[in-house]
Amino acid sequence: QVQMVESGGGLVQAGGSLRLSCAASGTTDSLYCMGWFRQAPGKERMAIAAIQSNSTTSYADSVKGRFTISKDNAKNTLYLQMNSLKPEDTAVYYCAADGPHCHPPSVVAGRWGLRHWGQGTQVSVSS
Repeated sequence: QVQMVESGGGLVQAGGSLRLSCAASGTTDSLYCMGWFRQAPGKERMAIAAIQSNSTTSYADSVKGRFTISKDNAKNTLYLQMNSLKPEDTAVYYCAADGPHCHPPSVVAGRWGLRHWGQGTQVSVSS
């Protein structure tokens, strides 16, 4: 089994930054594909960033250039550095993982499902 736990959410003013973390535990050896998703009020959950084992990344257009996904394999931890935050970034942010194969652009496009999910962390950006 795999457990994913997000942390780092909170309230920030527009233009500010936050760093989300996602700690994976359990059977993590084959988690070669990881991603960040978000769900805004009244909207569907959507992928915003994905990374595979060789550190190839992909981003949704809405966050490209502002958000950076990264991972620390030694700590089994996924990160999302969020800069230049906007009110429209307000959402519950989820991390997800799967393996052993991965195609980050397909994850971001919603065509590649991930099985293991965290419980989510709230990010609120005030104007």
